[in-house]
Amino acid sequence: MHHQGIVAPAKLRDTIQGFWYTRINLAEFPAGFEIVPDGSAEIIFHFGSSCSITTDGGLEPLPSPFLMGLLNQPVRLHGESQLEVIGVRCFPWTVFDLLGLPAGGGGVRTFVHPIVQLQPELAKLIMVGRVEEALAQVQQYFLETRPPMSPDSTLSKAGGAMRAAGGTLPVSQVAAAAHATVRTLERKFKQAAGFSVKDVSGLLRFEQARNHLWRHPEANLAALAYELGYTDQSHLSREFKRYSGTTPAAFARNARQRQQGVQEAFVAFVQA
Repeated sequence: MHHQGIVAPAKLRDTIQGFWYTRINLAEFPAGFEIVPDGSAEIIFHFGSSCSITTDGGLEPLPSPFLMGLLNQPVRLHGESQLEVIGVRCFPWTVFDLLGLPAGGGGVRTFVHPIVQLQPELAKLIMVGRVEEALAQVQQYFLETRPPMSPDSTLSKAGGAMRAAGGTLPVSQVAAAAHATVRTLERKFKQAAGFSVKDVSGLLRFEQARNHLWRHPEANLAALAYELGYTDQSHLSREFKRYSGTTPAAFARNARQRQQGVQEAFVAFVQA
């Protein structure tokens, strides 16, 4: 597995967190790859191998690009050979406005948008290993097509407070940080992201726990629960299993086994 990324430039930072690239040989993993939820939405371009997602009816092919919205449980991607991916990591309260789409909640969804015109040129760059140029081209696209209006300041302030606190702030404190009433904030969040403030906060806090256990699988779970503002270790375990399908202890054991040859930074694609 190979992973690299760049932080979004200042002009885009209120909408996009960054751009990343991952390469993995899916032929080695017939069970597919599990994408674990976090507090971001991703615009995904893929190259090389075909790419499908597990659904109730079997495997559904995914076009490039597609949108990976907020998840409330893991999803599995499948392919037959080497899959190369470029992702645009967005805030869940900005991604729909960025693409000019109505807020549709979470999960995987396809969409029609002029950004699809990037696919052929990106495929050429990826084919010859010019990853940095491909990432720069995606970044330049958003610099040139960024909507003239800035994101809603209430949502930006609320999102900044939520992320700074790792999802641990109660809704009333998030609203105070955004200089809004709870009712106004919840209405705006639902309209922009398709989720409530509490929903997104829960995912942000889970993301903190997940990343910590990925980097420090030997961590004390009771101490981690206290640090992240969970009521106790049992609360951490329930929430962790809700989003990941496994317990924090089991995730930590798997993290120890996977860390050889994988960069320290947690990447979205985790071996199932």
